Amino acid sequence: MNRIANDVISVEIEGLRSLLAALDDSSSEGLGLNFNKVVELIFNMQGRLIVTGMGKSGHIGRKISSTFASTGTLSTFVHAAEANHGDLGMISNSDVILMISNSGQTNDLSGIINYATRHNIPIVSITAGRGSTLDKSSFVSLILPEVDEACSITYAPTTSCVVMLALGDALAIALLKKRGFTPSDFFNFHPGGKIGERLKRIKSIMRPLSENMVCQKGSSVAHAVKLINKNKLGFLGVIQISNNKLYGIITDGDLRRSYTNITSDTLVDEIMSTNPLTILEDDLASKGLMLLSENKITSLFVLNNQGFVSGIIHIHDFLDLGVI
Repeated sequence: MNRIANDVISVEIEGLRSLLAALDDSSSEGLGLNFNKVVELIFNMQGRLIVTGMGKSGHIGRKISSTFASTGTLSTFVHAAEANHGDLGMISNSDVILMISNSGQTNDLSGIINYATRHNIPIVSITAGRGSTLDKSSFVSLILPEVDEACSITYAPTTSCVVMLALGDALAIALLKKRGFTPSDFFNFHPGGKIGERLKRIKSIMRPLSENMVCQKGSSVAHAVKLINKNKLGFLGVIQISNNKLYGIITDGDLRRSYTNITSDTLVDEIMSTNPLTILEDDLASKGLMLLSENKITSLFVLNNQGFVSGIIHIHDFLDLGVI
């Protein structure tokens, strides 16, 4: 069975390689040139991108439409068969239609094609059927390369679906970058799940600064130890109390390494680590997690827009969110 799985995936990889080669063709009939035309058309449209298709192409279309919608391109999926029974009313003259069909000859698409023709609504097609009805009816055609289906017995749509999906994703991401779509924009459409949690701002999940998290510059080490024992974080910030400017931090490790040299007169300034790693309130949670992981530490002080300490973020805060 593993050999069959390997064969299927290998065939589909070859299909994607063919797609890459086709995208490199920038001739007048090449996929590369038309891909750029489609990006410009969708970018400049006044309405929504209506995605449609039948069968497996329809399933791919629904996913592509969802990806467009979550990455800044207004998009709605309209089932080709349902369109002929009233759903054509969901399509406006300011929209662009993205129609997906491997053969380009599916009869169920005729209703939308005729409707688009009557109302001068541009059709963009993703099809392998060069010269097909869909190709001839399209304002711009994205002609897929010929690929072998992974199922050589029934020729069920397999590799062709993978290629369609990849091309749809390529369009969505190209438009995302052209719009300057940011992680914050994505968070507005995707606040749930682990993706949403990673896109939260640090200030929404940090622990606000409290008295036992910091001590004033010039404090005794003995006082610092009391605060570390109280906050149970394993570290302490050294700040200027008047404005919460962070000068350094003292960790359990600093205390252990300096233990033999510490006296009752030792000040935190003498053993603290200067220029500590910090993070900003407006940074993404994903950045905080990355910094903790890469530097093998458990906590970071958080700075506000003025550069002063406003709180901390601890590895347990990410665990509580289920981000890790």
